[in-house]
Amino acid sequence: MRNGKSGLEIPRPEAQLVAECARGGMADAPDLGSGPERVGGSSPLARTIFTQENEVSGVTDTGLTQKAAEIEGTNVKYPKRIKYRGKVLATIYGKCKGRDSYRVAWQVAGQRHMASFSSYSLAKRHADGLVKDLAKGSQVTALNPAQARDALAALERLTDYYRATGRRVSLLAGISEFVEASAKLNGRNLGEAVEGYLRNVATVKRKDIGEAVTEFLQADAPRTKASNGQRAQLAADYANHRKLQLRRFAATFPNTAVCDLSKEHLDKFIGSLEDFAPKTRNHYRAAVGQFLRWAVRKDYLPVTHRLGEADGLRPEHANTGEVSFYTPRELAALLASADDTLRPLIAVGGLAGLRTAELLRLDWADVWRVPEHIEITAGKSKTRQRRLVEICPALQAWLEPYRVRERGKFWPGEERTFLEHYGELCETAEIARKTNGLRHAFCTYHFALHQNENATAAQAGNSPAMIHAHYKGLATKAQAEKWFNVTPARTAKNIIPLTAEKKANR
Repeated sequence: MRNGKSGLEIPRPEAQLVAECARGGMADAPDLGSGPERVGGSSPLARTIFTQENEVSGVTDTGLTQKAAEIEGTNVKYPKRIKYRGKVLATIYGKCKGRDSYRVAWQVAGQRHMASFSSYSLAKRHADGLVKDLAKGSQVTALNPAQARDALAALERLTDYYRATGRRVSLLAGISEFVEASAKLNGRNLGEAVEGYLRNVATVKRKDIGEAVTEFLQADAPRTKASNGQRAQLAADYANHRKLQLRRFAATFPNTAVCDLSKEHLDKFIGSLEDFAPKTRNHYRAAVGQFLRWAVRKDYLPVTHRLGEADGLRPEHANTGEVSFYTPRELAALLASADDTLRPLIAVGGLAGLRTAELLRLDWADVWRVPEHIEITAGKSKTRQRRLVEICPALQAWLEPYRVRERGKFWPGEERTFLEHYGELCETAEIARKTNGLRHAFCTYHFALHQNENATAAQAGNSPAMIHAHYKGLATKAQAEKWFNVTPARTAKNIIPLTAEKKANR
């Protein structure tokens, strides 16, 4: 665009940048008006075209030509220093050999800049306005035309971003973040890196806790089913207890999404279990922990949720309860009162220390397969690790009558049926029923007899630390010798076992 009076070109991008910078407080905005007679102001960008950052000839802005030109005095000496409030901020150079123009030089941000004008009056007018802006600290004049266009376009992009997201980002902050990210990408494109990240990062979905718990239990239900004669991955009793625990957890926070859970929620839930034993609360903690890990896999929780750090989920160290176990006399009474189906289970439970669940999974083949040992296969062991349990002479005496005729499972019925019959046996023998009394007795007496927690742990299928913590010092060696010498009465007749099916269906 050219001004009608002077024929000089007005750089439109620079004028727009000045207006933008003025709105940001960088410099006074020029009054661009609506016609050639309204151009004015003090910003140097409105007056000057910079073809390079340093000195180079150019044409002047027409902003100053709208006013009467100042006539060069005959007494002007060059270079003429233009001051503002006593400080030299610009210098005017006159015409010289090879240069048919007047030049204005100034410094911004430590760099020297220069602009050329066709007359002294234009140069003087420009310098007078320039020093005022420089005195205010404006650095707009440091931009060359290309930088001015880029800055204006960048500010417009940031304005559009603010309108779309409501987030304000300064030009400096945006460029700084871009430079830091690009440096970390080692030459890779930033857009490609963002797309790759979005393909791998999970988007958290809102899911009601009650619905999520139901989904979790349904997804885990197949693990409670045995297939191809193999042991189920998850015990049915354990799954049932966990179901009750998680449903109680979900009921505590109705109409709450999983992603809205906080540490305070978990502390509140565990706090509501204050009437329960520490061991029971630990079971609740374990169930909730399993649910939270599943929720992360389902994208119902972010992987960085940190709910596991809640104080309420820290396991408690419960005081060791008193271990209740049978005496040698009580074991003899139970064996004497038991019928032919229960007797081998009582003998193996007390003299080999098998857990009730392991005992009920046992086959007679497991008893005879390895000489003088009962083989607990990985599929039948609680720890899913195979072990061999020694058959002591007393146990050998109790099992020997069954060697020829018995086949199949030790107990073909359900655990509930076995517990019912075992309770009846305790009443018949007039012996108080003790929870896990047979296994506790084996561990106690075996450790007392051998004084070796490693040997006892290997037989019982648990850790030496567990043996040392729960069974040390509960019995004497003499009592242990009596336990492992409980044998059938010598006057007893040969045992003729009944079929297991007949007893289980009684």
